[in-house]
Amino acid sequence: MLPPSLRIHSSRRRFLQQLGFAGMASSLPVSAFAASPGQTASSSTGVKNRAPLAPNAFYSLPLGAVRPTGWLRSQLEIQAQGLGGHLDETWPDVGPNSGWLGGSGESWERGPYFLDGLTPLAYLLDDARLKAKAQKYIDWTLNNQQPSGMFGPHSNDDWWPRMVMLKALTQYQEATGDPRVIPAMQHYFDYQLTALPTRGLSDWGKFRWQDEVLSVIWLYNRTGNPRLLDLVHLLHTQGHDWLAQYANFQYKDRITGEKIRSEEESGHKDFGLSTHGVNNGQAIKTGAVWSLVSGSESDRRGVSQMIAELDKYHGLPNGMFSCDEHLAGPNPSQGSELCTVVEYMFSLEQSLGILGDPVLGDRLEKLAFNALPGTLTDDMWAHQYNQEPNQVECSLHRKPWTTDGPESNLFGLEPNFGCCTANFHQGWPKFTASLFMLSQDDGVVAAAYAPCEMRTMVRDTPVHIVEETNYPFHGTVSITVNPASPLAFPLLLRIPAWAKGTTLTVNRQQQPAPESGTFARIERKWRAGDRVEIDFHFEPRVSQGFHDSVAVERGPLVFSYGIGEDWLKLRDRGMTADWQVYPTTQWNYALSLDAASPSHGIVTVEDEMHDRPFSAKGAPVKLHVKGRKVSSWQAEDGVVNPVPQSPVTSDQSEETVTLIPYAAAKLRITAFPQLKT
Repeated sequence: MLPPSLRIHSSRRRFLQQLGFAGMASSLPVSAFAASPGQTASSSTGVKNRAPLAPNAFYSLPLGAVRPTGWLRSQLEIQAQGLGGHLDETWPDVGPNSGWLGGSGESWERGPYFLDGLTPLAYLLDDARLKAKAQKYIDWTLNNQQPSGMFGPHSNDDWWPRMVMLKALTQYQEATGDPRVIPAMQHYFDYQLTALPTRGLSDWGKFRWQDEVLSVIWLYNRTGNPRLLDLVHLLHTQGHDWLAQYANFQYKDRITGEKIRSEEESGHKDFGLSTHGVNNGQAIKTGAVWSLVSGSESDRRGVSQMIAELDKYHGLPNGMFSCDEHLAGPNPSQGSELCTVVEYMFSLEQSLGILGDPVLGDRLEKLAFNALPGTLTDDMWAHQYNQEPNQVECSLHRKPWTTDGPESNLFGLEPNFGCCTANFHQGWPKFTASLFMLSQDDGVVAAAYAPCEMRTMVRDTPVHIVEETNYPFHGTVSITVNPASPLAFPLLLRIPAWAKGTTLTVNRQQQPAPESGTFARIERKWRAGDRVEIDFHFEPRVSQGFHDSVAVERGPLVFSYGIGEDWLKLRDRGMTADWQVYPTTQWNYALSLDAASPSHGIVTVEDEMHDRPFSAKGAPVKLHVKGRKVSSWQAEDGVVNPVPQSPVTSDQSEETVTLIPYAAAKLRITAFPQLKT
């Protein structure tokens, strides 16, 4: 009998195989290559693309160049004090017996997933305890590489988990300059060049090849080894053609287990993987990543096309698309997997850097400030596998999931599957690291907004930037620029598409009004203490969705009606517990809104910031709107029925409905029917 840590992995594979997925190949060819030496020290500036790669619009800064402050640092500290910093102490899958520490335990994706979030968390907080935890995985991986170049547990030769470990290794190398990383990566990539022709990509690796291409390009930019470009082309050839899938998008309806089995039995063997939520979230960056090699404008457009198709057929008001576990349509009672949230965020961070499209930053913030914290408990000791925008109960029911099980929206240690338990940790740290970037012409780019500071080099001159803000809760951002000596460079500020009427000042001098949906560009010789003030003039706005329902937004925040919550412990799980959540108040409101001028009917109340702004008690902004209950709108088996077609009528008395940020309401209504005028 398998030990518990392996039974979990086995059960998920068995579940997927029941849907018709193929098993992983097991042959292991041997290869050897003498890797050429690469850079061995980290840098405080970005590394630009080498020819023949196309240039990025913006370049990511190395891990540690951007540090969190204010409420954002508090979020990372809460994560470190919760599962993010203690998972290995309470969950055997990433504990001392992990296959990624040389043990006989779980040896697939969970160790690399955990490290992919633990590493940036440790170095952004400069936390010695967390660094020591991460170092154990790093050292075992680097010190036990096989002569062939293969690395990782001998009991599992799947390409996919190594793709995740490569992401962790690149971040670690940037933060530390460890000279072992680049030779180890070169050795492994040469092994792949010889092994892939006879043991090609399959299953998860076939659909997630673009993640490895990022690591190969990372190494190519540091070594110039032309064989790495051969590997990029080989991965592309063997990987799933995501751009073709979205050029003629066929998956427009809710995907069920029965549909998957039917399609795969009729010969469409990759149907399940093609419609899998996490695969699609990771795939969004494919066009941007591949455009670096192809130079094709149509590949670059692939990112916006994929997002548009997902929004049209599966979009939800929290910025996500439905995927529980497969694409599930636009009903806001459907869920989204937490792994998909953080992988979608990573895809947006990478695509924003490559393409320089400010709309991608808008979507990134929407996910970071709503969908990510909305599926975590306030102390980050528990999470959901699936979250719903209209979520009126978290309990043991099979509805409404397409292919997931009854624990899917419980808050706990590893509800449904443990992949999200290991993987959600990358969300906040990687978002933090992506707040600032450098432009191709040596400018500084404010790609997203949150309190932080950044240190980098611009043409050999140290530059320190401090961003002070309570964004996304309040609309002002102050950026102080401190070059070591007066220095001319452009400062690019992302102006969201919703941010009409934004004003800019530099040292209290009014600047030309920036256009929304662009990067405002300020060209000047900067001197220490120069201060840029941005006022986004937050105003409530209304968006329409499924059945002409309405959702209320303000800035990058989505707002929900927070249902009263009764938390019932289901069972203890080591240092944490699994929880069901039941409603204590009615929730079936329709809102009285004028979509043309929503601010006329919505009252905004701002409050002081607290350490936990994504909690119901600490919410620093609330909205008040008029509404009435709709008696016919009910829940069945713990799941709210689809939002009624708007407009609706109601004979109930008018009430003032208070809305709070989406993430603060763990039971919530986000998509409301609209009352008939």
